[in-house]
Amino acid sequence: EVQAMASGGGSVQTGGSLRLSCTHSGFTSDYSAMGWYRKARGNECEVVTTISSTGTTYYADSVKGRFTVSLDNAKNKVYLQMNMLKSGDTATYYCDNGPPAWLMRRCDMADPWGQGTLVLVSS
Repeated sequence: EVQAMASGGGSVQTGGSLRLSCTHSGFTSDYSAMGWYRKARGNECEVVTTISSTGTTYYADSVKGRFTVSLDNAKNKVYLQMNMLKSGDTATYYCDNGPPAWLMRRCDMADPWGQGTLVLVSS
């Protein structure tokens, strides 16, 4: 299993937009969903959003209405469109794949993270 890798971060002003990409090894019966996570300066981990291979989604209250997750199964990619960015969205963003219930507990796992991508939102 190849670790998922996030990319597309950068610096943006408050109210701006960014689209993050995650490359993963593909969906299987055991790895049937993807999750996006973020770690801010205090290293606290937050589940941002999850999406199943069939398109069922979950969003954290903090990003509902501003972030949209989508799949491109042909390319084994998952995207996170982030609009109306706030300073509180500043963090390193990671992605991972696995069963949906496991993804919701991913922040509590000791498993190493793949490549993350830094998003810096400034006023």
